[in-house]
Order: sequence, then structure tokens, then C-alpha cells
Amino acid sequence: MLPIAILAGGLATRLRPITQTIPKALVDIAGKPFIVRQLTYLRAQGFERVVLCVGHLADQIEGAVGDGSAFGLDVRYSNDGERLLGTGGALQRALPLLGEQFFVAHGDSWMPVDYAPIERAFRASGKPALMTVLHNADRWDKSNVLYEAGRVVEYNKQAPKPAMRFIDYGIAVLSSSVFGEATRDRVLDLADVYHALSLRGELAGYEVHERFHEIGSHEGLTETIAFFAKG
Repeated sequence: MLPIAILAGGLATRLRPITQTIPKALVDIAGKPFIVRQLTYLRAQGFERVVLCVGHLADQIEGAVGDGSAFGLDVRYSNDGERLLGTGGALQRALPLLGEQFFVAHGDSWMPVDYAPIERAFRASGKPALMTVLHNADRWDKSNVLYEAGRVVEYNKQAPKPAMRFIDYGIAVLSSSVFGEATRDRVLDLADVYHALSLRGELAGYEVHERFHEIGSHEGLTETIAFFAKG
């Protein structure tokens, strides 16, 4: 499996006051920190190398996860430092640890899918990037993807259109080349990178069918805890 970057550096303001003292990755989910559940699942999926893109309260995450050996993983860290770089900026900073191609996942989302077919679809697409999409129809959040036959025709998080029935699921495969030659310390939103790729016809798509769970909001946290509590 390609390495995977997990975006876990945000301030998590929607989860305050919980996240004033602990990072979102360490929020307890039915008896285990969320990051522990994520890493355990990724190892079961065949991953060996993980890069955690951290920032807010990063020392707590590193203290809990260490080098990843407890999970059978090689875990490394890319820290934004004092100035958070955004999702795209954090990835660009982590490129030396990730290599030419890699997965991306969000540190606040539980996505119960099989990763191997996603990697195969990326390689078969011939595109520099692939986004997983879910037929959402505005159920869990505002749909933001126009998807047709294995291709993301348009991704637009800022100005979604009525014809968009799919949503960015939260897992992608990227080539480092999509970030260009700009400085690795710029502030950048990954959504802007996806939008530009889609308009250039360079963003493949892969439809998944299992709903995601998120802990980015208090409502989502409650639902996710209930999901795991059921076993």
C-alpha cells in the first residue's frame, strides 16, 4: 500500500470546550482515542507507513502514538509549527515524508471502506489525483461533487451547484506533482487544489457506498460514539 497522510492539525473549534485541552485526534470514542481506532483500522487494511500532519497540541498526539510500533506501523510526523498551514499547506509540508504518491485521510472522520481497490483505481485512471465520492444528496452535508463514470467533473466546496449529488468522502490519492513548485510553507486549502484539478480534468473519482462518521462537531461526535458503542 502507498503511504497515507492523516490531517490532524486543526484547532477543532467546533468541538470546544473539549478541544481546548486535548487535540481532536485524542477524543475518547467509546473507550479508545479516535486516532487509536484509525491506526488500528489502517494496519488491518495493509498500510505500513503513516504520516500524521499535526499542529494544535501536537505533542499530545506524538506522546500517545509514538513511532507507531504499538500498531505495527511506521508513524512519522509533519508539524505545521506556530502558523497552521491549512489542509493543503500541511500536505505540501509533509511531501518529503510521503513520496511521489500517497493516500490522504482526515483525522476526524471514520471511513469504513476497503482501501486496496481505491489504490488500484487511482493507478488505472492515469490521473494525478483521485477522490472518493459518496452519493449524498445533501443527507449528511451539502453535496459538492459532480461525478460521472469514474471522473469528478467538478468539485466545488465553496459554491456547490444543484446538479451535484455526490460529496467528497474524505479519502483521496494524490501525486506530489499536484502541488507544483510553490514554497512548502504556504497556507493552502486542499479544497482549492481539488477544485482546480477537477476543472482541468485531472481528478479521477471512485464511488464508495458506506456512510462516513465524523467527530468534527458535537452532533457528529455523539453519533460516532453511539456507532462504536453498538460494536
